Amino acid sequence: MFLAVHSQQVPGKKQSKSTLISYGTIHLGNGDLLENAFVGFDEGKITYVSTEPPDINYEIIIDARNKHIYPGFIALNTSLGLGEIDAVRATIDDDEIGDFLPHVRSIIAYNAESKVVETMRMNGVLISQIAPNGGIISGSSSVVQLDAWNWEDAVIRYDQGIHLNWPSPYSRTGYSYYRGPSIIKKSDKYDLNVEEIKNFFDSSKAYLNEPNPNPVSLPYKAMAPVFNGNATIFLHADDAKQIKDGVRFLQDQKIKNIVVVGGTNSLGAGDFLADNNIKIALEQPHNLPSMEDEDVKSRFRLASQLINKGVTVAVDATGEMTRMNTRNLPFFAGSFAAYGVEKEKAVESITLNAAKVLGIEDNYGSIEVGKSATLFVSHGDALDMRTNNLSHAYIDGRSVSLETNQTKLWQRYKKKVEEEKSN
Repeated sequence: MFLAVHSQQVPGKKQSKSTLISYGTIHLGNGDLLENAFVGFDEGKITYVSTEPPDINYEIIIDARNKHIYPGFIALNTSLGLGEIDAVRATIDDDEIGDFLPHVRSIIAYNAESKVVETMRMNGVLISQIAPNGGIISGSSSVVQLDAWNWEDAVIRYDQGIHLNWPSPYSRTGYSYYRGPSIIKKSDKYDLNVEEIKNFFDSSKAYLNEPNPNPVSLPYKAMAPVFNGNATIFLHADDAKQIKDGVRFLQDQKIKNIVVVGGTNSLGAGDFLADNNIKIALEQPHNLPSMEDEDVKSRFRLASQLINKGVTVAVDATGEMTRMNTRNLPFFAGSFAAYGVEKEKAVESITLNAAKVLGIEDNYGSIEVGKSATLFVSHGDALDMRTNNLSHAYIDGRSVSLETNQTKLWQRYKKKVEEEKSN
């Protein structure tokens, strides 16, 4: 029997020739824009950014007239590479049994050859945070670039964050065709759940203060980077009270690096986040309202409202079919732009702001001299699904494939139709 095997594209080779992209519209990623501008890079680093032609010669020149140049988009809080087919449990590896799992490392389960991963690049998503799910503390996330042989090659930053799912202060019943409208009341278990989290943090500190703790506790030991400031706590919370209670708890624990994830009902905490300089990875707006009386456009306007309050906003791609729909990240930002966010600020939310959330802004997230040449060229506005059409993409200066199984099928059937027309 003949078995057809479709393998992953070969990752791009290390940059060997200097490259100049000329006369394009450069979206710098920091909120600024350059028209008819030039960006050059060599050995994986950006060497030139200007509206004037460079004095030096580059070996490869790409004409980007009437095209747009962007930093690689950065997806936050994804389970890319941790699952392949939702209906096949054996392909899903984004959760573990237990409540407090800071020692569980999502990166070692990351499959760089996932067919889902390759679909990200064609829309300009070139970097992702690989995060675990489940439990109270889900585990640690790492940052990867999306063109690699394996997880070791993919890593940009190991174990940069621990994910804490803050309990809801409310319980809810109803909201279905059969049960009727929602009834929301204060949760009887909220204080108990918060106390459970506090006990774990206190026990971790006590363990880490011991000179030679015995027996060894991997969960307690894994909390060390959080307390010493080398890792970020990603606080998953939606409601204003959830956010305020969670942030205040972490501040009482002397934790320096805090990012809120989700925040679908976070407007009431906007001033609090701004005053405390807390960044938010705001859940993408392409989700249905959670309450029957919620304005269907409220989630589209939320990013603009938070930015106006002075909050640093990035975009969390979580939602229905999270892994597959992460490729729609630029269109989530585009939807925020359609409801009040200035266009270049929307670009910033999935480039430089996302890099700041992950602590990689020194090398990624914007087109600046000295930073990684992780960028792409689009025929049109990359935040609009009608015009997001990439011609070139680079990760650390390496030219990467924009081909997927879907583009192969398109070419296959396009050829078939053309042959039928010619007959």
